[in-house]
Amino acid sequence: MSDQDSGQRESLIPAEADTAHAVELFFDGHPLGLQAHELVALTLEGTGSFEVQVRRTQVAFRRRRGFAYLWLPGRWLPQPSAELVLSIALPWADRSVRFKEIAHPTPHLWMHHLEVNDRAVLDGQVAAWLTEAWSAAG
Repeated sequence: MSDQDSGQRESLIPAEADTAHAVELFFDGHPLGLQAHELVALTLEGTGSFEVQVRRTQVAFRRRRGFAYLWLPGRWLPQPSAELVLSIALPWADRSVRFKEIAHPTPHLWMHHLEVNDRAVLDGQVAAWLTEAWSAAG
């Protein structure tokens, strides 16, 4: 996607759009993304409060800080290996082979990138990681 196309996509999400509508617009044409958003939100529903923020590049789940992010690599990479990526911020590095990459952007934060090509990827293990990330972001 060219810079011009991504700029057009950004303009499709008006600032005054409610969160649910903004999520739908962000994942337009990507039903897996919308399903993943719903599964992540459902997983977190019993943990406590959190906020969903839709940005140009991602849908973020936040407390005091962000702890989980859904993004579409096809918008930024020429040949992505997954339709969707779930990035989970944890206070420790989980060396699970399920993660495509683990980055260490700050001294107390490891960002774990999980490729999602099917909703079955979002299983109980992912739910446990999300719950831990939610707790650490408090």
